[in-house]
Amino acid sequence: MKLFAAVLVFGSLWGFTECIIGSILRDANLPAGALMTGIFALGLMTLSRVSFRRPGMQAGMGLVAGTLRIFNPFGGCFLCSAIAIMAEGLLFDLLWTGFSLDQRDTQTMLNQASFGVSASYIVYIGGYFITQILTPVFSGAGFYLENLVAFVPQILASGLLAALIGVITVPAVFIVIKLDVKMKDRLYYPITLGVSAMCWIVVITNTIIILWF
Repeated sequence: MKLFAAVLVFGSLWGFTECIIGSILRDANLPAGALMTGIFALGLMTLSRVSFRRPGMQAGMGLVAGTLRIFNPFGGCFLCSAIAIMAEGLLFDLLWTGFSLDQRDTQTMLNQASFGVSASYIVYIGGYFITQILTPVFSGAGFYLENLVAFVPQILASGLLAALIGVITVPAVFIVIKLDVKMKDRLYYPITLGVSAMCWIVVITNTIIILWF
């Protein structure tokens, strides 16, 4: 139950940032995708994985965050965003588990920065590729390989910014973890569930307000 609550709160925070902060970045014509992946997605997934060391957690966070994104159908293709978020959670989970980082020493700054660069790039472009494949399928338009091939150079290039951000994000997360801020057990569930509920309420309320006015 403690792990489930953590997945819910981290996933809700991720979805909240995608819906609210991501929308602000898109409205400002900034590279929202790379910024959101390199800072918030990578940061929250790294923080949760180092804290709990449980495979599958980040895939669950992606499902929660992607579902919340569906409740905020604004700022471009919300279906694309939801699929990308879910894919990023799964890819991060597979990368961390595949390299057995739960058992390895990731405390050196070089290791942290190296993982930040590689994970941020792979997660971003991987989510991008999966989105280009699955969005046409789910929307009924149909997937055509030639359409994907035409975008390959653009997709590969777009991940560079996310990679550069990731080199800072992961070491920053480890610095935060070293502060060793602990929550009392009796406050754990009220705080995690309260924060999760707040994220969902704010996003859904924002959606209702936009639709109403």
